[in-house]
Amino acid sequence: MKILIKNAQIVNENQIFESDLLIENDIISKIGKNISADNVDQIIDASGKYLLPGIIDDQVHFREPGLTWKGDIESESRAAVAGGITSFMEQPNTVPNAVTQELLEEKYKIAAEKSFANYSFLMGGTNDNLEELLKTNPRNVAGIKLFLGSSTGNMLVDNPETLEKIFSNVKMLIAVHCEDEATIRKNTEIFKEKYGEDIPVDCHHLIRSEEACYISSSKAIELAKKTGARLHVFHLSTAKEMELFRNDIPLKEKMITAEVCLHHLTFTNDDYKTKGNFIKWNPAIKTQKDQDGLWEALLDDRIDVIATDHAPHTLEEKSQKYLQAPSGGPLVQHALNVMLENFKNGKISLEKIVEKMCHNPAILFQIEKRGFIKEGFKADLVLVDLNEKYTVSKDNILAKCGWSPFEGIEFHSKITHTFVNGFPAFENGKISEEKHGERLLFDRK
Repeated sequence: MKILIKNAQIVNENQIFESDLLIENDIISKIGKNISADNVDQIIDASGKYLLPGIIDDQVHFREPGLTWKGDIESESRAAVAGGITSFMEQPNTVPNAVTQELLEEKYKIAAEKSFANYSFLMGGTNDNLEELLKTNPRNVAGIKLFLGSSTGNMLVDNPETLEKIFSNVKMLIAVHCEDEATIRKNTEIFKEKYGEDIPVDCHHLIRSEEACYISSSKAIELAKKTGARLHVFHLSTAKEMELFRNDIPLKEKMITAEVCLHHLTFTNDDYKTKGNFIKWNPAIKTQKDQDGLWEALLDDRIDVIATDHAPHTLEEKSQKYLQAPSGGPLVQHALNVMLENFKNGKISLEKIVEKMCHNPAILFQIEKRGFIKEGFKADLVLVDLNEKYTVSKDNILAKCGWSPFEGIEFHSKITHTFVNGFPAFENGKISEEKHGERLLFDRK
């Protein structure tokens, strides 16, 4: 298949320039002015629109296997592609937990049949599976995931000796969820004494507190420095933690890297009043001061990546009392739209959005031939119209759970096309039912 995109404003490597781009099969074959090509299957006039590399989301929970009433790889990757996300990395706390090589490969087999987007799955660490972790292939698995705060199943890694062994022996990237379990339990009991079983949701950030986050992330970073491990800290949520990260060396040289998620950049604890459990995430959404600290660190490069932590639950599950309602929510379909609103509001440049959502995930995970608009790279691309409005409503939400924390919001830009490996997977509001997602490969030995 040959597709010619004409007159696009290409956003890539800190530049914006008008150009044509030719896709041949799954590759970007040519970038330049006035490209003419014979036997083109499709010509897209992108005049006035912006062409970005496909978004790479390094943290999602697509719920398959075992939790598929909430979402599955097919439904959630469809939503991702509609949101301009062409590659995702999914977490191991499905059921059963992906904590053996066999269980991990089962997920890859499902995705090979069902995924609209490119995919990788992280291998899960436990207190007793070091041998399995060491079998993980760095060439075709994104990394190892450790939950240092409570999670689904047998995935809380809380044995200090085990942690040190994992950090000392695993040579590939270790991604961590950092919240101190003892602090959370202690805080929960304090609020139970005050409110019984009817704790208000706006106490969530006081239970899963700044202290719980900082204790855990600072310990993980200290251990990474001691052992030389390659550490990536997921979904940071506090201003205080920002002092733990550096911006004085290039990303390629960093051994300790940082991610922030969309919801921590968007909501504060004040929003619990109106959105309740629908913005209940772990780590918790915290204060305006925390959000300001995250934005500052994002813009000065202490934070390297923006992700979603897309984690759908049903309306019924989220409508329970605070203590029973699970944490997490759907975000992949609207992540890029939200960041484009921040561009429109003057908070961040288009170049910086592309750096944090496309280039940096590719650099940080060493993804092969993705994340940039370059000749010879895979044609994962997203075309956006910054002048077309789009309102989120029940009838255009694609996540299986059927709701969004952005319901009723009008965005002032619209994704018009998403290309996955050169294939027009999403075009003017319609998803093609053909699936062209591929397993991500990593430039590691």
